[in-house]
Amino acid sequence: MDDKKRALAAKVAGLEVSTFEITSNETEEYNCIAWAAHDTERWWWPGAGVYWPSGVREEETLDAFEDAYATLGYKRCDNEDLEEDFEKIAIYEHGNVPTHAARQLPNGMWTSKLGGLEDVEHPLDDLRVVGYGSPVRYMKRRRA
Repeated sequence: MDDKKRALAAKVAGLEVSTFEITSNETEEYNCIAWAAHDTERWWWPGAGVYWPSGVREEETLDAFEDAYATLGYKRCDNEDLEEDFEKIAIYEHGNVPTHAARQLPNGMWTSKLGGLEDVEHPLDDLRVVGYGSPVRYMKRRRA
């Protein structure tokens, strides 16, 4: 097994080495919320002195995160099922607070940024990271 994967799993409590592939180098330029939005230039979070879309409430609520992604053309949908013409995102929540976002790839797998660490490709339900909770809201937009 890859030493880099083992090292990442050692840093992230609950990350299972067998369920992900590393797809980028470690960077603190952006976080998972930005990565789901295809933004690799900024860290997104409401009210944290970092980027948050203009006009969106700066609060850590599921509705505020949905509104942030809506500024990019995403609309709420019912599930995470792969739809050929659409790109989907999943917003995770733990204790009624958004914690993470992942973006679906054309192959049906998901891509996530792990804080200031690497990006990983994974099955949606296999991102078992302590504190992330579960995906609770799905959104989609037409693929470019």
